[in-house]
Amino acid sequence: MVAMRVLGIDPGLRTTGFGVVEKNGANLRYIASGTIRTDAAALGDLPGRLKIIFEGVREVAARYAPTCASVEIVFVNVNPQSTLLLGQARGAALSALVAHELSVAEYTALQMKRAIVGHGQAKKEQVQQMVMRLLSLPGVPGKDAADALGLAICHAHAASSFAAIERSAALAPRSSARYRQGRSY
Repeated sequence: MVAMRVLGIDPGLRTTGFGVVEKNGANLRYIASGTIRTDAAALGDLPGRLKIIFEGVREVAARYAPTCASVEIVFVNVNPQSTLLLGQARGAALSALVAHELSVAEYTALQMKRAIVGHGQAKKEQVQQMVMRLLSLPGVPGKDAADALGLAICHAHAASSFAAIERSAALAPRSSARYRQGRSY
């Protein structure tokens, strides 16, 4: 069985977390994690911060050679301006992953927390503790890195199910489709 190496990205305009795990069969192995900080750019320099995120994600992808990636889906904040800025940081990360020719899966924070902790209302500290346990880490990872590792773990487990569904759909003949005006239903 071929090992799958997943790069998880937790996008943020100031701090973008990344985590890399490898799945071989049922076994998960920690590869790396950390953060990409945009402090080098001035607070109001949005293009400069986006460039740092883009280049940082490309560097991580080149260094750790993942086979696929997973990224957190942006949630809508009370402040629409914050949501737009976070969406742009996410776009920079996605662009870097796609430029590296990686397939990208997307999960909400709720989906990731359910997969890692068991319920969607888990606190960041709970995610950190469970990631530490699941990967047998010697210490608790930082919050952004733990979220990114959680996204990678979530996809490492879900990807095999997605592949099985895809294989069965490709093999199954369509016998119940109805056609109307050139469309299949």
